[in-house]
Amino acid sequence: MRVAIAGAGITGLAAAYYLRQAGAEVVLVEKEPRLGGVVRTSRVRGCIIECGPDSFLAAKPAALEIIRELGLESDVIGSNDHGRVTYILKRGRLLPLPEGLMMVAPSRVRPMLSTRLIGWRTKIGMAAEYFRRPPRAPGDRSVSQFLGGHYGQEMVDYLGEPLLAGVYGGDPEKLSATAVLGRFLEMEQRYGSLTRGALAARQKARGAGGPLFRTLRQGLGSLIEAIEARILGQVQLVRGEVETAHQHDGAWRLRVNGSWLDADGLIVACPAWAASSLLRHSSPELASLLDTIPYHDAMTVALGYRRADCSHLPPGFGFLVPMRERDRLLACTFVHNKFSGRAPDDLALLRCFYGADLMAESDETVIRHTREEIDRILNHRAEPLFAEVSRWPRAMAQYTVGHPGRLAEIDRLATQLPGLRLAGNAYRGIGLPDCIASAREAARTLTAAAAPATPPA
Repeated sequence: MRVAIAGAGITGLAAAYYLRQAGAEVVLVEKEPRLGGVVRTSRVRGCIIECGPDSFLAAKPAALEIIRELGLESDVIGSNDHGRVTYILKRGRLLPLPEGLMMVAPSRVRPMLSTRLIGWRTKIGMAAEYFRRPPRAPGDRSVSQFLGGHYGQEMVDYLGEPLLAGVYGGDPEKLSATAVLGRFLEMEQRYGSLTRGALAARQKARGAGGPLFRTLRQGLGSLIEAIEARILGQVQLVRGEVETAHQHDGAWRLRVNGSWLDADGLIVACPAWAASSLLRHSSPELASLLDTIPYHDAMTVALGYRRADCSHLPPGFGFLVPMRERDRLLACTFVHNKFSGRAPDDLALLRCFYGADLMAESDETVIRHTREEIDRILNHRAEPLFAEVSRWPRAMAQYTVGHPGRLAEIDRLATQLPGLRLAGNAYRGIGLPDCIASAREAARTLTAAAAPATPPA
């Protein structure tokens, strides 16, 4: 079986790896000069800088599984959770998130009573939330409606919104609770109260160890390098963009750089807006649906300082800036605290996050603005030794209200095109493990469908 893959980000590379494991012939098409998409690691003055995602959730197994298969298990490191404190900016002050918090659902009572992040009216409402009953199939709601219905708007503004902004860069008024907070909807259906659900989950997880976040010692770029080393001698790599794709005599034909490429199957592992463009000839209806999945821009700014100039920084992993308090900065991670070995002992590494606000500005303007915000929030006046800006236009898929229904229709239309699979962060999860899992499933189902049936005994 010959399979073409459109896109060589982490999803496309993982799909190529799993297809080769199944014995398929693979043609990998990528227009960018570098493989790996938003997963990129750079090194400056001994610092390991993640230009895109910096880690993955240990609770989702797909990333660790491929890492083990590639022989990188000994390079896995965990976040320094003994020092895991995250702050929220409120009225010019950095206040720590209460301990035992699952998103906005408390699994410990005392820290929520003592926190200054929310007022007593919200705390009283949280106590009443404990007695909620499971609702009758309420349908999809926005994250703001869902969380606000349980805990009130203050919890949305100062906990839900900033926590989700760091992951999706999206607006809780628009994001789908069903798509983004699936675990919490399950709690609601079972317990009614998210607080009761969080307390039960904490009791069930008692004794379970391990850091919340994992990464690789030399950065996530080493995962890309390992997959490349494993597959590139075994796959055909075509540099270019898939201009269009359509079925012909039960197979797929792709036009790349003005020439035609034939394959038995096609995995579309590029963003939904790019998938829409290349599938428009094959299925205008599917292409139109894919084009309704919005994307947001993302940008990171890494700043390196002398550690001696950062002694006044608060301990912990960094801070989040709620929309109500925000100029343009979404969040800042104290990378040298979050993971060991990310910076030499005499250096401190901060990584700042933005959405689209500064994308059109020069690096110099972005760095100047970042320093001004950091100086204001942290009372920090040190001169950075270096700064590095990474831009990711239209990189963050947004699961807006109605996403589950759109996804079901996308799946239905895609099944009408035999040999086609869609994979990536536009569908069922945007994290590294989600992308890898979607690639594995696409490769598995595609090769399984092409396998000859076993004759009856």
